[in-house]
Amino acid sequence: MSAGSEHTTMNAMTDPRTTIAMPLPCMRLITFDLDGTLVDTAREIAEAANRTLQQIGLPRRPVGDVTCLIGHGTRELMRGLLAQAVAAGDARAEDLDLDAIMQRFEGHYHDTTGTDSQLYPGCLEALVRLRDAGVQLACVTNKEHRFAVRVLQATGLSGFFRLVIGGDSLAQKKPHAAVIQYCLDALAVPQSQAAHLGDSSIDVETARRAGVAAWAVPYGYNGGQPIETSHPDAVFPGVDAVADHVLSVAAKAA
Repeated sequence: MSAGSEHTTMNAMTDPRTTIAMPLPCMRLITFDLDGTLVDTAREIAEAANRTLQQIGLPRRPVGDVTCLIGHGTRELMRGLLAQAVAAGDARAEDLDLDAIMQRFEGHYHDTTGTDSQLYPGCLEALVRLRDAGVQLACVTNKEHRFAVRVLQATGLSGFFRLVIGGDSLAQKKPHAAVIQYCLDALAVPQSQAAHLGDSSIDVETARRAGVAAWAVPYGYNGGQPIETSHPDAVFPGVDAVADHVLSVAAKAA
């Protein structure tokens, strides 16, 4: 059973103090997903993808269609968009070279990364509170590391994270347990005192495999599906509520 494995929804209607009977661990490490959890990057990703589609002679896709594909990394996103084109009756997309398409995409994404990144409400203040309380923070994303760093820099978040693990940083990426295990080992934190916060089923599965608490936010890019269907240990309305919870538990244990 992962840390904090009793499922709880933490929102304005539910007080976690009355719904969790088991003792709660003090969290020493929280790993955060990036896109859809800390920062809304859907529009800039969609713009890069659509510029790529236009360049290879395919029609642009609505932002919502692109958003549903965010989470597995940019290569899988473009693969999904090509599949959408095929499903729409454009047979040309079946014969295109994905490697060549990715070279074009990376050029466009270089131009759009950080240009329309929007912090979710309360995110910055929550990270300040967690950092100042001594909680170690890491960013674990499937976005390529160089792009993740640019988003963090553009939004003023780069100074908060002890580690930034991108989809190309290690031999594996989410949902493989190795990405969180790397953070646990590097920062010398046991599984029982760590949680991963994300917006998708990929994040929940990653946390489960790594044996840490699987926490989620209800907004973001979970393929259009409610995050509750992935059964995280807890759903928080925002990162500020995560900070409230972590610091409340720490205060009671002091």
